[in-house]
Amino acid sequence: MAAAILLALAGGYYVWLGRNAGTAEEQKIASPGAKPGQMSAEQIKRLGVKTVSAEEVSSIPLGNAPATVSLPPEARVAVTAPFNGAVIRLYVVEGQSVARGAPLAILKTREPVLIGAELARARGDLGLARANAARINQLAREGIVARARADEANAAVRQAQISVTENQRILSQAGTGSSGQMTLRAPIGGRVSAVNVQTGGPVDGMTAPFVIDNTSSYMLDIQLPERIANNVRSGMAIEVQMQAASKGAEPAMIGGTIISVSPELDPMTRSVMAKARIGAAPNMVAGKSVMVTILGDGDQSGVAVPAAAVFRTGEREYVFVKTRNGFQKREISRVAGADGNAIISTGLKAGEDVAVSGIAELKVILAEE
Repeated sequence: MAAAILLALAGGYYVWLGRNAGTAEEQKIASPGAKPGQMSAEQIKRLGVKTVSAEEVSSIPLGNAPATVSLPPEARVAVTAPFNGAVIRLYVVEGQSVARGAPLAILKTREPVLIGAELARARGDLGLARANAARINQLAREGIVARARADEANAAVRQAQISVTENQRILSQAGTGSSGQMTLRAPIGGRVSAVNVQTGGPVDGMTAPFVIDNTSSYMLDIQLPERIANNVRSGMAIEVQMQAASKGAEPAMIGGTIISVSPELDPMTRSVMAKARIGAAPNMVAGKSVMVTILGDGDQSGVAVPAAAVFRTGEREYVFVKTRNGFQKREISRVAGADGNAIISTGLKAGEDVAVSGIAELKVILAEE
């Protein structure tokens, strides 16, 4: 009986010794006791870490910056009424696109009726002045009256003609008829951004019942990070990637130009404001937030790596660079991204290998989390 107990204890001891030996061997592979950042080839293989070499690229952008879409100062046009009146019909609503000359509303006003009466009187005066001038000129040629009388008659004709012309111009520009109705039309093509009247409401010459935005061009209010603000100048090219207009379509790239850079740094955001002009796009609207790529002068160089190689810790970005004995965490400056690649301006050289998989495992092994 005692012998059986001794044999059982001995067997348990050897089993326990074998398990601890296996654990120790695994720990030896997972943590060889080297300096932080050093890893064996076997450990890298077991973690499934894959690397890619950084490729040199030329003419890299200066960087990316957030921006807000706005309208140029000349793009917004107010539509005013030349006479006071009341709205009897509306044709448009806010947000509607209109062509140049499209009717916006019909007004009822009494001024055109008065101007029409004045035009009729001016035409009568013009006929009388012409007849009188013809008679006086004939008498002047015969020497019966002085030439000054003929000059006065001709001046009266010109005065009557001016009255007729001006009244006709006012009625023509106002688009009024004999009934006193006047049509307000869009002076430009674009989008109706404001409708400040309603059917039956009053309209006067001191307020704008409609505001139309020209949507053929836009501006960007760019918030430049402090690290690139000093390198940005007026005239530099920019790009904005807009969402595809329809499912399956390629995203649209809209080009533009920086027109001004503020000389002051915002102490709260540590950024510098800049303005740029860009063209129109299907999904472009004022107030939209976009990300701008500043192309710069085209003389900057850098490297490209897969975007999966870049990870963020706090406000900074890093990559794991392959070294002779393992991996090294290195801070980089990413300035742009395209086709699944990250464009890096500083922190990485062409030809260096970076990890593109197993990033989370590397963080754990290298005590980065």
